[in-house]
Amino acid sequence: MDEQSQTRSRKLDHVRIVLDENVAAKGIGTGFAAWRMPHEALPDLDMTQIDLSTSFLGKRLRAPLLISSMTGGASDVEVINTVLAEAAQHLGLAMGVGSQRAAIGDTALAASYRVRHIAPDIALFANLGAVQLNYGYGVDECLRAVDMIGADALILHLNPLQEAVQPEGNTDFRGLLPKIGAVCRALPVPVIVKEVGNGISAATARRLADVGVAAIDVAGAGGTSWSEVERFRHDSAARSARTAGAFADWGIPTSTAIRQVRGALPHIPLIGSGGVRSGSDVAKAIALGADLVGTAKPALIAAVDSRGVTQVIAELQGFLDELRVAMFCSGCGDLAALRRITMERTDHDA
Repeated sequence: MDEQSQTRSRKLDHVRIVLDENVAAKGIGTGFAAWRMPHEALPDLDMTQIDLSTSFLGKRLRAPLLISSMTGGASDVEVINTVLAEAAQHLGLAMGVGSQRAAIGDTALAASYRVRHIAPDIALFANLGAVQLNYGYGVDECLRAVDMIGADALILHLNPLQEAVQPEGNTDFRGLLPKIGAVCRALPVPVIVKEVGNGISAATARRLADVGVAAIDVAGAGGTSWSEVERFRHDSAARSARTAGAFADWGIPTSTAIRQVRGALPHIPLIGSGGVRSGSDVAKAIALGADLVGTAKPALIAAVDSRGVTQVIAELQGFLDELRVAMFCSGCGDLAALRRITMERTDHDA
């Protein structure tokens, strides 16, 4: 199988496995359950007037929610990005596409990522694996990814654990930081660096900010485990499957990563993602320091429902309804107020 066919096959494998198998992180949670928001019995608010709007990297959003990068690169999944984009446009949210490596190698696959005709107003993020900067990619490929979809920013994702246990993984991560910096300096749009589900530490976030990265997505542990996803791509009896399975509890919990990165970088635009499964999680992520909150699997499940965009809108509107109730019952009329509340820690492991 050639590299492009292999990439397309991997994309389809990933979607199938996430939908059909139990690939949740094991033995580690997001940490959101360890935090309680303050209850205000007498909120001086009209809940219908609570303002969820925000700005992120210069784009105005009606709510602080990102449909996180998921897929693309195969004709079979083109409809998923189309449905997600239509929902993002309807609700005024941000959206990232999956890694565009497949379409950089085969321009015929670019259509599976292009959603601007459906979502002309959303904050839209292109996406490439940072490690590809060690495998022949450079500024030109990053520009092509941005231009391909009319993106407002480029995500460079970091996924060392996934690459380490992936059958065809790229594991040379040497010297990436200056290459990321070169991309930041050359691109006409901001660069976001994200993990894929194992978190970014405060120290790493500082190094990224120092070379010009405009925003960080911590993408912490506690949601989908990509080492678990890759485990299902190996023969279950193989030593490689056992190795992948040994890392289902690896990483920095999402709530911890948000707090630590925000503490280290008080002003950097920060996305909190990784295991976000409710509007209450969104509220807690913002209260802990996130500017924008990403979710993926709930939207993916809804996108493949027979009701398509209607179901995605309903799912994500549910997140926003829950966020609004959490803000109302905490006495927060807008996101600035939500960021000022004092959270109560309910255990000592968060």
